[in-house]
Amino acid sequence: MPDHIHIFLQAYPTDSPESIIRTLKSISALAIFTACPSLKKQKFWGSGLWSKGTYYASIGVCSQETIQKYIEEQKIK
Repeated sequence: MPDHIHIFLQAYPTDSPESIIRTLKSISALAIFTACPSLKKQKFWGSGLWSKGTYYASIGVCSQETIQKYIEEQKIK
C-alpha cells in the first residue's frame, strides 16, 4: 500500500503488541534516516517517521494462508 504496511508476525504471549510495534518503528526509522539523512532534515524534523496509529489482531484459528490472502487482496481494493 502506498500509505501503510502490513506486518504478519508471530510473538510470545508475554510480548505486548505495543512494545513490538514500538521496536519495529524505532529500528526501521533509524535505518531509513541513516540511509536517507536528507529525509530527516527536510520532511520529518521534529516529528517521527511513523504515525502513532496501529491496529493489532490475533488470527486465532485462522491459517497463515488466509491472512496472506487478505493482505494481498487489500492491494486490489
